[in-house]
Amino acid sequence: MHHWMLLSIVVALLVGMLLPLQALLNARVGALTQGPLFASFLSFAVGTVALALVLLVTRTPIPSVRTLATLPPWLWCGGLIGAVFVFCGTLLVPRLGAAGMICLVVAGQLVGSLALDHFGVLAEPRPVNWMRLLGALLVAVGALLVVRPWQAGGA
Repeated sequence: MHHWMLLSIVVALLVGMLLPLQALLNARVGALTQGPLFASFLSFAVGTVALALVLLVTRTPIPSVRTLATLPPWLWCGGLIGAVFVFCGTLLVPRLGAAGMICLVVAGQLVGSLALDHFGVLAEPRPVNWMRLLGALLVAVGALLVVRPWQAGGA
């Protein structure tokens, strides 16, 4: 395996390990302040300041307003999707637990990713095959085993 591939896998796993912590921290902020909407806003505000500092430190060029205005409007949905994810994570972690929420999110991401890949949305098509479907099914079963919706409280 190429070392860049291995490094990419390790970084993805580490970032994945941080997402439930982010949701737990945001949920705690929500519980101690004005609720999940404010906690989500605060999370995005802190993230925006952090990214602005990284842009300044790395001296990354900022596109002109003219360039930004020429972007297709639907490309701005990425930020909206991020806000929905953070808000829903903040709202759902107290109800589902970190593991339950993340498992269901991952299952949803996999189903959505398979569809986006299959139809080549914004990239070359990568058709769904039986192995990829089996992987998605195993993730879905795993999510159900973690969440256990058939048990009251999911304990």
